[in-house]
Amino acid sequence: MHDVAAILLSWFEVGVLAYFVVINSLYLFFSVSAYVLLMRHQRRWTTRELGAVMRSPATPGVSIIVPAYNEETGIVDTVRSLLRLNYPQFEVIVVDDGSKDGTLANLREAFGLIKAPGSYEARLETAAVTGVYRSLATREVVVIAKVNGGKADAMNVGLNAASHPLVCVIDADSLMEEHALTQAVLPFIEDPTTVAAGGIVRIGNGCVVDHGRVTDVRVPANWLARFQVIEYLRAFLAARVTHSALNALIIVSGAFGVFKRDITIDAGGFSTTTIGEDMELIVRLHRHCRDRKRPYRIVFQPDPVVWTEAPESTAMLSGQRNRWQRGTLQVLSRHAGMIGNPRYGRIGLLALPYYALFETVGPVIEFAGLVLSIVGIAFGMIDWQMAWLLFLAAIVYGTLNSVAAVLLEELSFRRYLRFRDVITLLVVALLENFGYRQMTSWWRLRGVIDYLKGKNAWGAMTRKGLATS
Repeated sequence: MHDVAAILLSWFEVGVLAYFVVINSLYLFFSVSAYVLLMRHQRRWTTRELGAVMRSPATPGVSIIVPAYNEETGIVDTVRSLLRLNYPQFEVIVVDDGSKDGTLANLREAFGLIKAPGSYEARLETAAVTGVYRSLATREVVVIAKVNGGKADAMNVGLNAASHPLVCVIDADSLMEEHALTQAVLPFIEDPTTVAAGGIVRIGNGCVVDHGRVTDVRVPANWLARFQVIEYLRAFLAARVTHSALNALIIVSGAFGVFKRDITIDAGGFSTTTIGEDMELIVRLHRHCRDRKRPYRIVFQPDPVVWTEAPESTAMLSGQRNRWQRGTLQVLSRHAGMIGNPRYGRIGLLALPYYALFETVGPVIEFAGLVLSIVGIAFGMIDWQMAWLLFLAAIVYGTLNSVAAVLLEELSFRRYLRFRDVITLLVVALLENFGYRQMTSWWRLRGVIDYLKGKNAWGAMTRKGLATS
């Protein structure tokens, strides 16, 4: 019996090793291909061409939707920063989702809002709207108060109220760069079949912020935030750039996405029954367009930037990763019929199987491999050299991919201008493999367990706000 268990454990170790090699080789492929794609992207639009877009009467108007719940400390600054965007025609729609603090009162005082009749068609069913407020001095600002229904419900209210053909959804605590909206709209101008586009979300912890603008990019002082900088670079600059080029993008971050309003409403808007509403909408847009044989594309733009605050405590970060994992599982379960289905092209045959195999099963395999390796070595059932090879492969490959992400940043956009910041990121890329990755795998595993137990709560996310000078 002992020999049989030893053989099974050895085979399992080989399987886990093969799994690590495949997933990290894919990430390395993403990094190499992303480098080529990013170099090509930077040559496409010059400053002069961007200026022409700004002056063109064909440039579509954009409604910026800001769902807000208990955001009294920063909502006024957020709206003021949005009003300084360099874009010819836009409106800012703040949807107060039944806040219990002074969110609405602060907005009314700052912008001189008066209650006005709601004149929009409610094509999406939402929780009740209790008031629509407008400013005579700042015509671009619209504030809608509603009964609490969650973030997705608030975004659907914004979709109903939007007066422009494109809508941009942004988190209430995020900061958009001055030209971000122009750059995010470019795919819609290039190709009228574009139905959604996402930009890059960067970590703003440690950066200097002046009147809603990041004026000095710095590496965070907090180590948890530093690790997340590496994760975001790897996810956005490597994975999403490549997925977009393959027409296999299934995530547009809820912190910054631009959508065609009509088709988003036709597809049903944001789902209020999932905690991964951003990913779920993108998968449903793929399904909606393919079922109707409608030409479309969903793309990622690597240069329109939104800055966000990353969690700096293990309690907040673990809750976030748990929620992301449960959200991904909800989406895959809801659209299981698309997985492996040739009817849905690369989404069904590549993107969704990739997420099912690596993003959802990954933490289970990683944790099981670690535990069984320890047990196998302790009871002499597996060769410690095999276990060491597994660990070494994970460390080397993981470090290589993290360093590649930092190099992608330096070779393309080079936002971190201080030499010491770049060196810090390279050190973080190495240290990430000793403890941090194992913690995130455990948090994701807990997310799998909580999903199987039926947990659907969003969870609290306390933020300090980005430092303002």
